[in-house]
Amino acid sequence: MTTTARGVLVSVGSSVCFGAVYFATPLLEPLSGEGVWAARVLSTLPFVTAVLLLTRGWSLVAEIGRRIARRPLLLAGVALSGALLSAQLWLFGWAPLNGRGIAVALGYFLLPLALVIIGRFLYGDRMVWWQWAAAGIAAVGVAFEIVRVGFIGWETLLVALGYPVYFVLRRSLGIGNLGGMWWEIAVAAPIAAVLIGIEVGTGSAFAENPALWWSAPAFGLFAALALLLYLLASKMLPLSLFGLLSYVEPAMLVVASLLIGERIVAAELPAYLAIWLAVAVLLAGGAAELLRSRRRDRY
Repeated sequence: MTTTARGVLVSVGSSVCFGAVYFATPLLEPLSGEGVWAARVLSTLPFVTAVLLLTRGWSLVAEIGRRIARRPLLLAGVALSGALLSAQLWLFGWAPLNGRGIAVALGYFLLPLALVIIGRFLYGDRMVWWQWAAAGIAAVGVAFEIVRVGFIGWETLLVALGYPVYFVLRRSLGIGNLGGMWWEIAVAAPIAAVLIGIEVGTGSAFAENPALWWSAPAFGLFAALALLLYLLASKMLPLSLFGLLSYVEPAMLVVASLLIGERIVAAELPAYLAIWLAVAVLLAGGAAELLRSRRRDRY
């Protein structure tokens, strides 16, 4: 099996795992969204540490540590980056517990479009006609939803706009690797430990659901595995193919949301259809570009 074929399997596996995490989140009730976030952070930190040690990547963590020692202000930037990541991890756990899973999935559908536009205007990336068309169609869908209800859900905006800010900040700080993620998780870990300590000491979730003692850490480790598969796929696949496969994840999130009882109401369909049409345009254009690239390489 070629590296690309393995990368496709790893990418799809990552998306399926993220969908399973979404579907399994309600099983952690009555743990709150904050508790789910804390369990995920405390499970992810040792997992990422083990991966870095096993892959001899700890030098990435050490290099950022040396940079912080030389320029302590960098730690503030790392903390801000960690806060942005934590907001996304919290939302991912909070949404399926509060009936907002589909709104978050919509944000993940919009995210690649937002990244394309930000890449064009912030970094001068070239946009071809089908990317402009997809962005325009998505904009129509978002405008329809704003006119219909007067706003678009904050959950959708937090994903679609929050992640680009996070990615831009990581790039500007020079921490766009697994070592940088270790630092982002590490700065959040003390807060996560306090939240879990308060829940265990004064809360009722662990008393009402004793299985949380093992299911919450297992949940966090499984979510960390999904993240690791995602990172592996990003290294194994050409960027264009990796970008196309990124749409499998929000599709899995929609399926998981529907399975746990959420519904898309009829009035929301025009906005969703417009955004899904924009996704289809991106997929078709990206697939055509990938095929042309392979033909050029072959000849």
